Amino acid sequence: MSTEQAPLAGIRILDCSILGSGGVASPFADLGADVIKVESPSGDYIRQMTWPIIEEVSLMHYHLNRGKKSLVLDLRTDEGREIFLELAKKADAVIEGMRPGSLAKRGVGFDDLKAVNPKIVFCNISGYGASGPYQNMPAHGIAFDTWAGVVSPAYDEDGFCYIPEHVSVGINAGPVVGALGILAGIIRARDTGQGCNMEFGQSDAAAYFDWYRSESHMAYRRPEDVVTGNKADGYKRRAVGTAGMKVGVRYQMYESSDGHILFMASEQAFWKNFCEGVGRMELFEKWPGSKYADHAAGNTELRKELREIFKTKTSQEWLTFSVDKNTPIAPVNTPENIVDDPQFKDRFTLLPHEKHGAEMIPFPIQFEGEEIDAPCKAPTLGQDSEKVLAETLGYSAEKISELKEKGILGKPE
Repeated sequence: MSTEQAPLAGIRILDCSILGSGGVASPFADLGADVIKVESPSGDYIRQMTWPIIEEVSLMHYHLNRGKKSLVLDLRTDEGREIFLELAKKADAVIEGMRPGSLAKRGVGFDDLKAVNPKIVFCNISGYGASGPYQNMPAHGIAFDTWAGVVSPAYDEDGFCYIPEHVSVGINAGPVVGALGILAGIIRARDTGQGCNMEFGQSDAAAYFDWYRSESHMAYRRPEDVVTGNKADGYKRRAVGTAGMKVGVRYQMYESSDGHILFMASEQAFWKNFCEGVGRMELFEKWPGSKYADHAAGNTELRKELREIFKTKTSQEWLTFSVDKNTPIAPVNTPENIVDDPQFKDRFTLLPHEKHGAEMIPFPIQFEGEEIDAPCKAPTLGQDSEKVLAETLGYSAEKISELKEKGILGKPE
């Protein structure tokens, strides 16, 4: 499938972001939009940020900025601002991935852009958003997760407090939320002719994604005769969210003979299928459970029985059993070995390091009967400056050469 036929072909994004906020434009690039990463002459230092560093470039840059073009513009100059405004005339959206108002200080904020393109969609993504007492606090990605209550402090054997291993929600959820909002704005702008100015904090996105735990705590603040547990627990309140899974028995992790599996027979029908499959119907007869959502919470006697049963087969044998006997059992992988899982191999064709700088997981949505072109390798600083100006704005080679000499496109070589 050619790039012109890609789902988001025909959409142009000016991505003025640094570090993790660059992920907002990543889905657009993966799906074929023209994403121009506008950088200052010093460039986005994401290329040297965090680990691993692959051939002197960070994996974070390879992943978040793949599929984009890099244009260097010195927005401190009149010529740089004029070029940006010309590009904005031909763009659908501008992403300000930095503190709110940063582009306005350069004369290319939402009001400036709207004057030349009424349909422009402007989105600011910052750490804590454009309002509230924390709006001006500097922060990095983990701060969004600690603020949202997603990551709790841990302590080592010497009593030092440390950041535990965790999934980074804010810097990953933020871009997904932002991309959806931008796309909604573009669809409406194309229909009505009116653009919009939106903003959000990556901390907001972390809280939004962890809604189940936060909203459960809010619900539990109400009287116990109004907000209870579920029927299978005798309507007794269990610990909030996944913390309540600790006492689960028919919905729990167990050791297999060579690893671990996740057992999920919380429905009575699945539990019966399991007992029949392992030849232990006496377990079902003794503890039949409720029809739905019954984890047999706190049943230590049953838990000991299941612990020994699951040790009798390998993880793969239990997965085969799951399909044959129609009872839910799942693999328990790690970030290290997930790439070796047969389901992962079937669903993902990794972007190879030979073409993209690092092995990377592609955009996960599959369009049936179509093959979306892989995004290009993340750009070096200013790699596409001349190409963007020539192809998008129609600048002559002479004009581009003049801009280079003036340093508008970065320091002259």
